[in-house]
Amino acid sequence: MRELKGSSLEERDRISQFIQAFQRDNIDFLEGIREEAQKEAVPIIRDETAALLRVCLEMKKPKSILELGTAVGYSGLLMLDSLKGKTKLCTVENFPERIIKAGENFAKSPYNSAIRLLEGDGGEILERLVKEREHFDFVFLDAAKAQYPLWLPKILELLNPEGVLFCDNILQENLLLESRFFVERRQRTIHKRMREFLWMLKENPELENSIIPIGDGVSISIKKS
Repeated sequence: MRELKGSSLEERDRISQFIQAFQRDNIDFLEGIREEAQKEAVPIIRDETAALLRVCLEMKKPKSILELGTAVGYSGLLMLDSLKGKTKLCTVENFPERIIKAGENFAKSPYNSAIRLLEGDGGEILERLVKEREHFDFVFLDAAKAQYPLWLPKILELLNPEGVLFCDNILQENLLLESRFFVERRQRTIHKRMREFLWMLKENPELENSIIPIGDGVSISIKKS
């Protein structure tokens, strides 16, 4: 597999550090969760991506958010903090250890009453939410990447007209820039599924999309009214 040259990596790090210098700081509670997650090597939203997410939330001001991929609760709490708790968050996680930690972090936060934590397989939960006729103004997708194209139809059923779909880690450390012939065999399924997902976004007439090379890549889609 091809890799970015050292100079390119250094330049990207310099740009990232420069951008971060102009971003507002987290409140102490969120910063503590972020630092603990980094120490435990739990993947969480990058700082520059978090700043973009905050801006999108401020523009949309959603009354309801669906998050797929709770992890330890950092991104969910960041979204609630951005909106000062004036929204409802439904968040989905499948890993027991992370569910426990997220529950602890939610319980310590001022936003616990606004959070609905659903435990289990994301696809099955999406099916259930559709059957329950749930709808959301904003969807934050940061879960098992191979599931994205499988989940997209249900996500769009749940997303309100003029709703926003915000997907993180779209470029997979620039893996998607490579031909499948340069990708290691163990990574080919994710490579194929993520490319399929991006094509599904592009070809869907209901959506207006943008892919932004910030953090590890972000796609933002608006469901047309």
